[in-house]
Amino acid sequence: MRHIGHLPDEKQGNAFGDFLVAKGIPNEIEAEANGSSMIWIIDDDQLAAAQAWLEKFRADSNSAEFRDAATLAAKTRKIEAKEKAEYQRRVRTRKSLFVKFGGHGVGILTYALIGICVVVMFYSGWGKNEKFLQHLYIDEPGQSLSGFLPDVFQHGEFWRLLTPIFIHGGVLHFLFNMMWLYQLGCMIEARQSSLHLLLLVVVTGVFSNVAQYLAGGPHFGGMSGVVYALAGYVWMRGKHDHASGLSIDRQSITILLIWLVVCFTGFVGPVANMAHLAGLASGMAIGRVSAYLAMRKPE
Repeated sequence: MRHIGHLPDEKQGNAFGDFLVAKGIPNEIEAEANGSSMIWIIDDDQLAAAQAWLEKFRADSNSAEFRDAATLAAKTRKIEAKEKAEYQRRVRTRKSLFVKFGGHGVGILTYALIGICVVVMFYSGWGKNEKFLQHLYIDEPGQSLSGFLPDVFQHGEFWRLLTPIFIHGGVLHFLFNMMWLYQLGCMIEARQSSLHLLLLVVVTGVFSNVAQYLAGGPHFGGMSGVVYALAGYVWMRGKHDHASGLSIDRQSITILLIWLVVCFTGFVGPVANMAHLAGLASGMAIGRVSAYLAMRKPE
């Protein structure tokens, strides 16, 4: 916080403070013993702009651009208060039923998804037991049935649209996906709800699985399509709706995007690239649309 100057009385100080708020410049006005006001700016990056406005205000505090400052500031503060209240409503308190871990709390659905993946890894012999896995693939590999997803639509085995997300072919594959699922899943459950996460997992899981099936056939598995979807959702929702309480840092997004490109090169072996891409695209789309709808809600 930096001091940028004085104004001769408290009335002018408050008027200028309101004007800065309306311009999106957080500030504090401090009344002094002699009746003047000290102007403090919160963000150092906004010092130059605030000082320029202060000079203009001193030159003509009654000009049209300063006249409606109080009204504009009141609207700005109302919006900020609404966003803060919405954020606090979505964040679990310390009095929640479960204690917090990892900054987001215990996500019951997230833990259940991880648990299912653990069970599948155990019974599939770390991804090697094809006899067990053939019931979880989106379509049984090597069968002679024709048509689009015959096991799903001819035999009514609709669970196959989703169950490939629980299959993992190795320790690193498993640990990478579970780490991201834990972070993103618990965040969404804490900030929104388990139902939000469930819908995201089902919709984006089915979408990414079908996309990968169309691109490379039925022999694939992994939570990474859903992980990319959750990352894309959190990215877009947090970027366009700050009150959602969702956020992902730029470094994490960069790592995920670089890994997406590296996998497409083929250097890391066979990877469900289309599941990654479809998951990311669907998650970003859902995040952007949901942020738009949230911002349009009436006060």
